[in-house]
Amino acid sequence: MAMPRKGSRPISVDGTAFRWRIRRRSTDRQSDGWSPLTVTVERVEEPGRVLVVSLPCARPDNRFGQRTIAVGPLLVAGCVRRALEQGWNPGQPGSPFVLTITEDDLTVLLGEPPRYLIPFLWGMIPAGGGIEDLPRCTQIRGRDEHDVSEVTF
Repeated sequence: MAMPRKGSRPISVDGTAFRWRIRRRSTDRQSDGWSPLTVTVERVEEPGRVLVVSLPCARPDNRFGQRTIAVGPLLVAGCVRRALEQGWNPGQPGSPFVLTITEDDLTVLLGEPPRYLIPFLWGMIPAGGGIEDLPRCTQIRGRDEHDVSEVTF
């Protein structure tokens, strides 16, 4: 199974070139929060077996405001190293290798406790934060109203 090239990001882990991506649109189960956020990784040269990383949080676009996490190169590189330790051979053809990450694993991979985010109507609130943590928001009035100035909160 090959990973789509469009929307993928390059990353180098211990001298080997990989590319990773998060699915552009959520599945119905992911948007409902029943399935976790997943990241797929593939070796650039001679791609073979795809790595599917299952994270212990929901996608940012989930419907019910469940907590999520920002996925970046540090986390992806740590997941690749963990999968290689557990026997993933990225050059070998075959079915996807599934790596399930727990909350405890996130702390080890990131080197610090994860910073969860909670989706909100106008942005993301850090877990444990409040409305004051939202960026400044803009409300746009409808066409039928004559005053089209911005209202900031």
